[in-house]
Amino acid sequence: MKTYRSKKWLAAVGQIEQCVLCGRWGTQVAHINEGKGMGMKTDDCATAAICQECHHEIDNGSHLSREERRCLMNRA
Repeated sequence: MKTYRSKKWLAAVGQIEQCVLCGRWGTQVAHINEGKGMGMKTDDCATAAICQECHHEIDNGSHLSREERRCLMNRA
């Protein structure tokens, strides 16, 4: 199945100024970490506007289990 890509969608998510998880100002468009391969991102519709701190904790932090990371991104 072809991966869904949309510059318009990413731009719209990028316009959200507050993190949808913690409310901090300043966001990044983050793709969910599911169903992707080496160097591949998931569909653009599976994104959220989250701050750098939340993004780092979800992608690289050591305090969350895989299930907790998944739950946070699903909530976003």
